[in-house]
Amino acid sequence: MRTQQSARVGKRGAIIVPASLRKRFGIEEGSLVVAEEKEDGILIRPAVIVPVERYTPERKAEFLLSNAVDANDYRRARKEVRKLGLDPDSIRHVRPH
Repeated sequence: MRTQQSARVGKRGAIIVPASLRKRFGIEEGSLVVAEEKEDGILIRPAVIVPVERYTPERKAEFLLSNAVDANDYRRARKEVRKLGLDPDSIRHVRPH
């Protein structure tokens, strides 16, 4: 069931979201929210944060070697891994069949 509650706009455009809605949607002080323009108003909802993985050279080498589709591609991948300063034989990976 959707509820509708009013809120007052304060200084600098700050909006106080009612406590019951903050609790229901896990919004706490410091939480990030997304304000989305809609045809009939503004939708404010919790932001979803997706962590970004930074790949090490070893992880990149693993991707290159494991994703080779044939023997020629695998040879190219081994060459790219060497360019990363790594020995392809030292990287755990799956060779193409």
